[in-house]
Amino acid sequence: MSPLSRLALGLYSALTWAAQPLLRRKLRRRALAEPGYGLRVAERFGHYGDVPVGGHPAPAGPLVWIHAVSLGETRAAAILLGALRQQLPGMRLLLTHGTATGRAEGEKLLQPGDVQVWQPWDTPGAVARFLRHLRPAIGILMETEVWPNLIAACRAQGVPLVLANARLNDKSLHQAQRMAWLARPAYAALAAVWAQTEADAQRLRSLGAPVQGVFGNLKFDVVPDAAQLAQGRAWRAPLPRPVVLLASSREGEEAMWLENFKPNRPPEQAHRALPAINNEANGAQDTAANASVQWLIVPRHPQRFDEVAQLLERAGLRVARRSQWADGPDAQADVLLGDTLGEMALYYGLADVALLGGSFAPLGGQNLIEAAACTCPVVLGPYTFNFAQAAELACAAGAAQRMPDMAQAMQVATALAHNATALAQAQDAAAQFAQAHRGAAQATAQAVAALLCRDPMALG
Repeated sequence: MSPLSRLALGLYSALTWAAQPLLRRKLRRRALAEPGYGLRVAERFGHYGDVPVGGHPAPAGPLVWIHAVSLGETRAAAILLGALRQQLPGMRLLLTHGTATGRAEGEKLLQPGDVQVWQPWDTPGAVARFLRHLRPAIGILMETEVWPNLIAACRAQGVPLVLANARLNDKSLHQAQRMAWLARPAYAALAAVWAQTEADAQRLRSLGAPVQGVFGNLKFDVVPDAAQLAQGRAWRAPLPRPVVLLASSREGEEAMWLENFKPNRPPEQAHRALPAINNEANGAQDTAANASVQWLIVPRHPQRFDEVAQLLERAGLRVARRSQWADGPDAQADVLLGDTLGEMALYYGLADVALLGGSFAPLGGQNLIEAAACTCPVVLGPYTFNFAQAAELACAAGAAQRMPDMAQAMQVATALAHNATALAQAQDAAAQFAQAHRGAAQATAQAVAALLCRDPMALG
């Protein structure tokens, strides 16, 4: 590391150390709404108490550390973990997170001998205590998580640290370039980077990252929960109206939806948004596309479930919450509200068409691949920079359509849900699209195993 890089890292370390009281205060505030943020706070500062030294009281297979900061990264980590357990029999998992939803989801992945703790705050002391206490054989950072002190300490202690399922959009690249004095040494010190797309790889290389492969997106390897999917489809069958889902909606998007929602009123000219298929199908559109649909909204973050329910009810809508369904959704409700975690396969099974949350506000879009794996076609908004290539490929394959705003997206989704021919074609396209891009999990697991084999001591 050059003298300038050491100076930059020292300044950064001083700032992260000074910010610790602010972090504690933020955690206390977050814990009021999400109690998970109040659990085991000392772990965030490198104090692990009763956590077994080395991750387990007795030697076994290698301790493979995966850092999945939040819910989406944890779901991607779950896909990778299945391939890793096959590739490395006897491995033990060390799983770290930054958010309460990520940690709650991660608990489902643990097996005997595995360990789950909070990510250490990126000060030299907390990071040193983390590595000294838990002693991982290798570290896997998911998608975008680059922490300068963590990377520098792993390199100094000989712990290979990689960035898997890596992505970097233009906005993040420009931010990193503005702090190149800190970002470039951090990216360059990684042991390997495996990118989702060639465009991601080029942006990462421009920051000095050692990109060793473009493996695709792990989320293409998702296998939807078969029981949930079947339950959703069983609940869909008796409903008198098609179901259109606003999936993983983010703050502000439900209000956009409300502005354009007209209960029991047909969306005017909706059928014009669909391309012509044939005269017979178009004739069906003229009458069917104007019929009403059953709307289902699933907010992305659980802390917003009550907020969204109140927003809808204040607008005079009758809301049926998933947590209160007995034998299925209430067909008389104006809006169905998905207020549970871990049931997206059920919601996609229940839906005929989905609008992609996070894409109607400048938030980059949520994961459209899960919808495709459930054979649910998607209508996108204008903002999909978090899944730019996947969105382009999905649109090219006919698994998705892009609209410039919520109003037109709602019209197109409603029209598609009522056009049996177009809907069947879009569902087939979604299934083929999801299947065509699988394989990232196996490639990543093999690359991790190869890195471990370079250091036999790491295998335990």
